[in-house]
Amino acid sequence: MEKPTQSRPLIGVSWMIFTGVMFVGVTAVVKHVGSDLPAAQTAFLRFLLGSVFVIPMIKPILDAHLTRRQIKFFALRGLVHTIATILWFYAMARISIAEVTAMNYLSPVYLSIGAALFLGEPLPPRRLAAVIVALIGALIILRPGIKEIEPGHLAMLGTAVFFAIGHLIAKQLSGEVSAAVIVGMLSITVAIGLAPAALAVWVTPTLAQLGWLFLVACFATAGHYAMTLAFAAAPLAVTQPVTFLQLVWAVLLGAVVFGEAVDGWVVFGGSVIMASVSFITWREAVARRQVAPTPHATKV
Repeated sequence: MEKPTQSRPLIGVSWMIFTGVMFVGVTAVVKHVGSDLPAAQTAFLRFLLGSVFVIPMIKPILDAHLTRRQIKFFALRGLVHTIATILWFYAMARISIAEVTAMNYLSPVYLSIGAALFLGEPLPPRRLAAVIVALIGALIILRPGIKEIEPGHLAMLGTAVFFAIGHLIAKQLSGEVSAAVIVGMLSITVAIGLAPAALAVWVTPTLAQLGWLFLVACFATAGHYAMTLAFAAAPLAVTQPVTFLQLVWAVLLGAVVFGEAVDGWVVFGGSVIMASVSFITWREAVARRQVAPTPHATKV
């Protein structure tokens, strides 16, 4: 099973490039909608309108016969993902697309720290050094004391932390249930979690806004599906560095479509973070081959 995965790197890279384009499409549409709707409501409508894509996942969820423990884990993941989603939509309307994209790269770094603290995974000196380098990359982007740190920046720092917590929970569940169950339960629990926050700040949306947010759901679903295909076609050590292209697309999109100034420090800081993430991914791939040659399951 591992052999065909490693023999199709071009296909994996191609799917990951497509994934990046789809996710940048998500940021572009959310940026276009802007702050006309509250962040919680925008996030809720994105999941509600995207619920049509969850329908094929209902049967696998029912067939999984989830235990009470698993349901609690899914509920906790839904809660942290709900918070992360609100923070992301809030930041997207207030800071540049390039800053959002670059700071989102911190999530795998926080994931490495969390895995070491809570799952007992090793954090050897080289990986620890890579984590420190990534955090330096974040400081390059924020430049505290030189550049004003806006609420959107703080929201993105929180977004990366909460997404990392959600990924840790998914990592725990990935060996117990299928990817369809994990993705489906995430969509359901986040929609439920966002509903009260959305109703509390509800503003009647226009048909155009609903159309744009349905497009967000389409882009996000296509992106996650393509990412799954990329993971199935090639190892993470091959596909992970390609995600840096998202920052390239984001900078171009922000400059050409939204008139955002190209901040070289943001690009440099994002490059530092992405280099660190790529190194961490490569080291994990090497360690996995050394410990056990068995194929790994895709973590969603």
